[in-house]
Amino acid sequence: MDVKVADVAGTLLTNDYCDYKIKGIKLQTTTLETGSCFDQTRPVLATRRPGAHEMVDRNVPKFMPGTLDHRWPTEKPDPKAFLARGDGDRIKAGELSPSKKKIAPPKAHAFTTRDNPPNTQFRKFYERGDLPVQIEHKGHKNVILWKVDIDKLDYHHYLPIFFDGIREREEPYRFLAVKGVEDLLKHGGSRILPVIPQLIIPIKTALNTRDHTVMCVTLQLLQKLVESADMVGEALVPYYRQIMPILNIYKNKNVNTGDGIDYGQRKKHNLGELVLETLQLLEMRGGEDAFINIKYMIPTYESCVHL
Repeated sequence: MDVKVADVAGTLLTNDYCDYKIKGIKLQTTTLETGSCFDQTRPVLATRRPGAHEMVDRNVPKFMPGTLDHRWPTEKPDPKAFLARGDGDRIKAGELSPSKKKIAPPKAHAFTTRDNPPNTQFRKFYERGDLPVQIEHKGHKNVILWKVDIDKLDYHHYLPIFFDGIREREEPYRFLAVKGVEDLLKHGGSRILPVIPQLIIPIKTALNTRDHTVMCVTLQLLQKLVESADMVGEALVPYYRQIMPILNIYKNKNVNTGDGIDYGQRKKHNLGELVLETLQLLEMRGGEDAFINIKYMIPTYESCVHL
């Protein structure tokens, strides 16, 4: 199992360039409020929250425990809908017979992308000028230029803000947030462990968007978080109940290519493989209680340690 993750932010820019220039795929963004990186995002409605699903307004069939199937509620009879003279032929032809089509249960839309509004704390702080970062454009790739020494930053303040921005889909917010998380984890050391409880909500929010790109980025950064310092894997065990439910849904989200080759595994695009790698890494770094907690939340998971 290869769990080594390369430059996540640089890979995002490379993949976007290849998709747009070579494959001709139109780049997707979650918002059109900003026309350039110098504009300010318009405020969104307070009722919009990331990961929220749309409520079903239409009538849905109800489950009948007696017959173990779904049926529409009985409609109130129409007093004008009575048989008239000459309707016998229509009855024989089946025109007036009720439909016997079996009703399927409503779809859950478990894999549908959910709302991801541009209201992250990272975006607000960056537009306000409170983050000591800027993009340094280089010939081969872009990097972050920190305006202060990264070893002097308060991780309790900055690391949750950068983690909240990993669900961004618009540049330059996405690159700054992802690359900032990578730099902070690289130089964090022992300062990362006390901040773990503050990182659970941003990670859970990014996964609940169910956006394929956002989830792939989040899982790669979660792997880097586990390997960033000692005891981080053990510290994540009590929070499996917040992270594992969405991983249980996408655990088998693989691409069936038969005897073909899926290059998405190498490019970290295969969500099922990323979920499996992340679970195995959490088990190996989570201590003796990791497997039983993963098994409780994901019953189909098989241990990679206790073979």
